[in-house]
Amino acid sequence: MCSSTEDLQREIRELCEAKHAKLFAHYYVPDEVQDIADEIGDSFFLARRARETDAEIIVLCGVQFMGESAKILNPEKKVLIPALNADCPMAHMCTVERIAEVRDEHPGVAVVCYVNSTAELKAHSDVCVTSANALKIVSKLPNEEIYFIPDQNLAHYIADQLPEKKFIFNDGFCHVHHSITKDQMAQAKAAKPNALVCVHPECKPEVVAMADYVGSTSGIINFVDGSDAEEFIIATEMGVMHSLRTAHPDKKFYTAGNMQLCPNMKKVSLEKVRDALLKEDTEIHVDVDLMKEAYEPMMKMLELAK
Repeated sequence: MCSSTEDLQREIRELCEAKHAKLFAHYYVPDEVQDIADEIGDSFFLARRARETDAEIIVLCGVQFMGESAKILNPEKKVLIPALNADCPMAHMCTVERIAEVRDEHPGVAVVCYVNSTAELKAHSDVCVTSANALKIVSKLPNEEIYFIPDQNLAHYIADQLPEKKFIFNDGFCHVHHSITKDQMAQAKAAKPNALVCVHPECKPEVVAMADYVGSTSGIINFVDGSDAEEFIIATEMGVMHSLRTAHPDKKFYTAGNMQLCPNMKKVSLEKVRDALLKEDTEIHVDVDLMKEAYEPMMKMLELAK
């Protein structure tokens, strides 16, 4: 590690202490940011921990919707996001108008909103979910019909396990997971025949079908932690490799495709984290009324996921 990186990390930790701030980092941000985070996890873990923190300032090292989620759950706290231009395309792959259409056509439908979405979409939903808790939460809903937004692949994964529910699918997707193909996975398995395949449910159904384990980012990590296998093919964003290799230096990890990288997550740098803490000019602002409306589906998620 070069001294400039070490100096930046030291400066950031000193700023956090001085300002009573905590760093929350997603597994997909750069390794050197993960290394100094107070909390590191997937979207569900970060949402829950944001609700529990006593920090005066939350620095959310991730993309826009994650900063919004932290702000919705902590309206009285200052939430900073180091890279304001770090957005998630999937978060916008539904509209309020489409939700209204589905509600008109299906009066008893439950609108289930993946947290990888804008605050506006959350506010017009009945409950939020993450990939880690979607199955548990949807199974608890009394509604027979489910409109799952915005990700079609996670929706199909949950629908396959809940045949008693009728799903209405949206056409959104995560470009990182959606780009992993069946042929790529077949080639990866042929190249590493002893490797277990771990797949995120945002991948296409035909890729999910090839997995030894399917689960959220944290679920994949937990699966590897408990496995005696020595090799793994990991079908999710490459940032998770840092945690896996740190915890298991004796094991080998491979990607399934060549483009398992989220450019928006990689916009979060040490320099931007430092600058956000110094200037406090990258604060997340959510309209007060919108925040109140989005708060209920978010809190319902936390309650049903217990």
